[in-house]
Amino acid sequence: MDERTRPTVGVVTPDLLGASSGLEFLRGIIDGKYPVPPIADLIGFTLTEVDFGRVVFQSTPEFKHYNPLGIVHGGYAATLLDSCMGCCVHSTLPVGVGYTTLEFKVTLIRAITAETGPVKAEGHILNAGRRAATAEGRLTDAKGRLLAHATTTCLVFDLASAPKRSP
Repeated sequence: MDERTRPTVGVVTPDLLGASSGLEFLRGIIDGKYPVPPIADLIGFTLTEVDFGRVVFQSTPEFKHYNPLGIVHGGYAATLLDSCMGCCVHSTLPVGVGYTTLEFKVTLIRAITAETGPVKAEGHILNAGRRAATAEGRLTDAKGRLLAHATTTCLVFDLASAPKRSP
């Protein structure tokens, strides 16, 4: 991909974030209307599918993701799972509402290497409440083998009452 077709990387203003539903916002990232978050660019994953309560990211592990033991660092799987679970929560939120991860638990099932090939992180909503939401995520390889799974609890809040972030 050359620089002319590379997606913009960045974050939107809180006002722009709060002006659409979570589902509309995430679809806007896929469509190129909104920038790709910096973490997705850093780690190398892409939002490929989003529906109400369901999100899919794709990535391909590389040598740059390795730990000193010669396999992909567990943080790679944790980041993909945290992202897919958080975004599936985001996909259920109405205009003006945001979320943040309160906690998540990851279970690593299989070692991941550069030879693993493309992986898919799929998140599904378990419960979307007014103050808290829970979700689960699964990280699988191209053959559908489970590599890791996780659960999360997210705090749901009105964006107007959220602390202001610094530039």
